[in-house]
Amino acid sequence: MSRSKLSLLSAVCVLLLSHGEGFADASVNWPQFRGPQASGVSEAAAPVTWNVQSGENIRWQTPIPGLGHACPIIWQDRIYVATAVKPGAKPELKVGLYGDISSYSEKDPHQWRLLCLDKHKGKILWDKLAIQAIPRSERHTKATHCNSTPATDGQRIVALFGSEGLYCFDMEGKQLWHQDLGRMNPGYYAVTDSSWGFGGSPILHDGKVIVQCDVASEQFLVVFDAKDGRQLWRTPRKDVPTWDTPIVATSPGRTQVIVNGWKQIAGYDFATGHELWHLKEGGDIPVASPILTHDSVILTSGHGKYHPMRAVRLNAVGDITPADITETNQAVAWCHPRRGNYLSTPIPVGDLVWGDLDGIVTCFDAVTGKMNYNERIGGGGQGFTASPVSAGGKLYFTGEQGDVFVLPATAQFSVLATNKLGGLCLSTPAASEGTLFFRTTEKLVAVGFKDKSTDKR
Repeated sequence: MSRSKLSLLSAVCVLLLSHGEGFADASVNWPQFRGPQASGVSEAAAPVTWNVQSGENIRWQTPIPGLGHACPIIWQDRIYVATAVKPGAKPELKVGLYGDISSYSEKDPHQWRLLCLDKHKGKILWDKLAIQAIPRSERHTKATHCNSTPATDGQRIVALFGSEGLYCFDMEGKQLWHQDLGRMNPGYYAVTDSSWGFGGSPILHDGKVIVQCDVASEQFLVVFDAKDGRQLWRTPRKDVPTWDTPIVATSPGRTQVIVNGWKQIAGYDFATGHELWHLKEGGDIPVASPILTHDSVILTSGHGKYHPMRAVRLNAVGDITPADITETNQAVAWCHPRRGNYLSTPIPVGDLVWGDLDGIVTCFDAVTGKMNYNERIGGGGQGFTASPVSAGGKLYFTGEQGDVFVLPATAQFSVLATNKLGGLCLSTPAASEGTLFFRTTEKLVAVGFKDKSTDKR
């Protein structure tokens, strides 16, 4: 099939994938982790350079209480942010490149809250308390008690607060229902008493809430009715703890939920939860989420013997595991066994896919898997936990120290600019109408071209 026909097919798939109620206006709404259909892509151009101190291309900055890596989401003129507030001192956070599996055990009560802000001015419109309790689980030294990004379909908002449960609110912050999913204690599978904090985010599709719950005690995929929280189906899984967010893929003949993993990377029928296909092997600490490009899903994971980057066709059926991870088959279109990501989710733009492994950026051809470049950004001294996003044909990679590297979305490597956020950042930004919204550990920063007629700040 020619590249032009593949591009046309990709465009058709995107239209099919985005027909649901949660994706009414992709240029405005950023309704879940990584935005519309988790693509991480906004068509509107955003600034390439900015300066937090001087205010250049900074629309506003708003302090956010507590600590959380949950990403901001956007619906129309409002931004929603989840956070965990510990009264008194700010919780500790240890960033950087290290292999310590330690966690924090905190015995003080926390408040899990959902905030709503005006997108244009940054004013906090409301701040709702979901639950106040002593955390039921520990968190990794790099994690928080609020890692999961909320999701919205314009009618309701769902927020997952790890062991404290799944909550659903209306668009004004009124709590509609709550589900206790048990103690969500994912940690390193080889050290069974480790607990790093839950990291996967809920997604909303066609009036249903989907949550991947792979923790130490059990692993399962569950779907709830978004209207009342009623469980529709629950499918057991056999895997290790994971921290990724599932994705919904609609292709001719079926709609499936695709999840990452190590022992059971799989696609499940959206209506019934029946497994359609599965794939074994990869990194044994799966964090990166699946992404869609053309007629395939890109899957990657890190740690262990392999950290692959590979493409699986959406029409896969049954056990599609090759005899050797270096091989391909009818379902596995291409694979690079040791070119994958660990913490951040890759990003597709057009016919290309980029991955980031601790500041080493690799560009692949989405169809063939050909590697175009493998280059380092920054000096190699900081970690990269946030996932990259794209706006107006530019790529934005955010390091934990708050350095944002801007690259062109082309097959040729270059760094157009490096900008500072003025604080630690492990949260993936949101994008809407040419403005990028970065959440640091202290505040939410709106990076965009100022409208002199409306911006009075």
